[in-house]
Amino acid sequence: MTEETHFGFSRVALETKQARVDDVFHKVAFRYDLMNDLMSAGLHRLWKNIFAAKVRPPKNSRFRHLDVAGGTGDIAFRVAKAGSPSTEVAVLDINADMLKEGQRRARKLRYEATLNFIEANAEDLPFRDNSFDCYTIAFGIRNVPRIVRALAEAHRILRRGGRFLCLEFSNVDLPGLGRFYEAYSFRFIPLLGHLVAGGAEPYRYLVESIARFPSAEEFCGQIDEAGFERSSFTRLSGGIVAIHSGWKL
Repeated sequence: MTEETHFGFSRVALETKQARVDDVFHKVAFRYDLMNDLMSAGLHRLWKNIFAAKVRPPKNSRFRHLDVAGGTGDIAFRVAKAGSPSTEVAVLDINADMLKEGQRRARKLRYEATLNFIEANAEDLPFRDNSFDCYTIAFGIRNVPRIVRALAEAHRILRRGGRFLCLEFSNVDLPGLGRFYEAYSFRFIPLLGHLVAGGAEPYRYLVESIARFPSAEEFCGQIDEAGFERSSFTRLSGGIVAIHSGWKL
């Protein structure tokens, strides 16, 4: 029997989901950051600042950081800036177009020598066991076909004492905000994608993928099941997004 998973509100074979996700991000890469600003009214920058500040690279010792699904470099640039010459930052993404955009920005911001851009799959990381001090993934875990496998890989490559951090859209928990947010997401964001990025369909998928993602409580349970300890989450902006944390102890 073919295993299936939800892709938006349709059902597709699990083995084809990655190709369809790749196609979405090939189409949106060139307008990705502009669309983030427009869709969130700039809030995504605040969310990412709060998220990246939790990494806390030391100033006087070697620190290896991996940012997964981080093609455009948003989190990696923040970590590199907060770190020292002993901070090593790897940016991993399965989508070549997103990585190209990140490399372009790295050259512009003079981070090209600091960051290592790697094209690879979150479900099969090309690194040895126990080789990183921190793993981050921002707005990317919901697009991984096998989230459980990606969490297992995150646990594998982290050193003892290493931290897993995930920033992802979540379930709104403020009365009245949920209905407004749903209407905004499903009606306005695809229209905005059509007007600014030349296509509504990729943004319709992105909105639907948010709706399909587990609740903050459920995802926290998946982090526990992957072997992480002291797992927790913090909601931001009324639960529109949540920062999840877990430790490999």
